[in-house]
Amino acid sequence: MMKQLFSSTLLGMIFLLCSSSISGQSLTPAQAPSGSTTTSGQSSPPTQAPSGSSSPSGPADIIAVLTKAGKFTTFIGLLKSSQVDSLINTQLKKPGNGFTVFAPTDSAFSNLKTGTLNSFTDEQKAALTKFHIIPSFLTIAQFQTVSNPVHTSASGDSEEFPLNVIGNGTQVNMTTGLVNTTVDSTAYSDGQLAVYEIPQVLLSQGILNPQAPAPAPLPPKPKKAAPLNALSPSRSTTVSVDSSGATGLLHYAPTVASIGVAVLAAMSLSLWTEWQIDGW
Repeated sequence: MMKQLFSSTLLGMIFLLCSSSISGQSLTPAQAPSGSTTTSGQSSPPTQAPSGSSSPSGPADIIAVLTKAGKFTTFIGLLKSSQVDSLINTQLKKPGNGFTVFAPTDSAFSNLKTGTLNSFTDEQKAALTKFHIIPSFLTIAQFQTVSNPVHTSASGDSEEFPLNVIGNGTQVNMTTGLVNTTVDSTAYSDGQLAVYEIPQVLLSQGILNPQAPAPAPLPPKPKKAAPLNALSPSRSTTVSVDSSGATGLLHYAPTVASIGVAVLAAMSLSLWTEWQIDGW
């Protein structure tokens, strides 16, 4: 009986210990894993950690880039008046296209001779603007291997629009034959559009002295009408005698006259002789 009582007591103590350990545990529900179903029945997407970089908003706008820099007002006006800005922005929207722009500062335009820019025609201003643009993307390092003269958007003739660019490490020197300058800094670069600040305006002979357009060809001369005697062979032609021929005839006129008189005299004598004989 003592064994049964001891066994009952031992079982009761084990039961009490197990009950107290269960009641001491936290009854809060486990957190649902990411993407689990909420109380509304909808699946919530997993939260993504920020990458630290914003998504690209599209190709750059050349006017916006220069405006943000705050010192290219005159060059912006040239881009707009010549509509070169629209050309650049349109091409940048197409994959594979790129541009390199040498942007003169407002101080660079102020250093020009007074009235230079105002004296330019619209064609000269357009040529000036295009002369500062290379239709391909070039980094500072690529100027060390670029082929000279560099082809610009105004390079219809390399003799009129020569631009030689020489890179040496981080320094870039440029010359047009009239202007020698350097790249001061990189104003913008995104792999498709590069804008480099320059302290002088690039001028060339093709801008200052544009060639006049070639004159239009003259109309063909009308064919002369054929003379009447050539069209009418039945008509007699008049033979003209120059003055030397007339002088020669006058020189021999006395001799010819003397011969004629002698012939007439001989004929008269012959006729008279025959008449005498017949009269006998």
